[in-house]
Amino acid sequence: MSTYVYGITASSHPALPEGMGGVGDPQRPVRVIEEGELAAIVSEAPEGLRPKRKDLLAHQNVLSEAGAGGPLLPMRFGSVAPDDASVTGVLAERAEHYLERLRALDGKVEYNVKASHDEEAVLHRVMGENPELRAMTEANRQAGGGTYEDRLRLGEMVVAAVQAREAEDAAELRRALEPTAAAASAGPDSTGWLANLSFLVDRESAAVFLDAVEEVRKSHPHIEVRVNGPLPPYSFVEPGPAQPAETTH
Repeated sequence: MSTYVYGITASSHPALPEGMGGVGDPQRPVRVIEEGELAAIVSEAPEGLRPKRKDLLAHQNVLSEAGAGGPLLPMRFGSVAPDDASVTGVLAERAEHYLERLRALDGKVEYNVKASHDEEAVLHRVMGENPELRAMTEANRQAGGGTYEDRLRLGEMVVAAVQAREAEDAAELRRALEPTAAAASAGPDSTGWLANLSFLVDRESAAVFLDAVEEVRKSHPHIEVRVNGPLPPYSFVEPGPAQPAETTH
């Protein structure tokens, strides 16, 4: 039977509540397997696991319960190892790394920040910053809209200017928020977002980070900023003793 891995803790971590259920229908009993100074929170992996709401919530609930007792390295939903021995083998092999990560993430949470442009506002800003664009727009207007080539060239220049502004705003966003975080990590590029960033934040000073986000919103009204958190620090844990199951792709 494959082993589903929720997270990694120290072997001294407080015990989990009796009878805790994890993923699956019926829910698989959650248990702890130890290897030296480390422990993995696991259960049997159900066959045909999919990222359904019920199982996503069960995964998150296990992490929330475990995280309340001390530092935890969370694994992403769908992390499955061939068996318990595979898990303990990786814990033994990478013990030094995992113990360092547990110390580094103690008392920390993750906030994910995504940003996009307000289309009308950013066009207004780009035109205001670029005299050449304004001049070409006015010339086309006076020429009754301009030729097809003129309109095409203007459109290409506007797109290029907006893309340059996206890159600048993404860099400005990161510079503004990084000083209030312990670490930052860029997430995968996603259509529709000019920035997808995760920040590792001290749980006790999260208000400082969120204040910095509000300052960005005020100083950059053409940027729409969305914040998700606090979350387990998924983005700051290197791959663990399991890989996402193919069934979750």
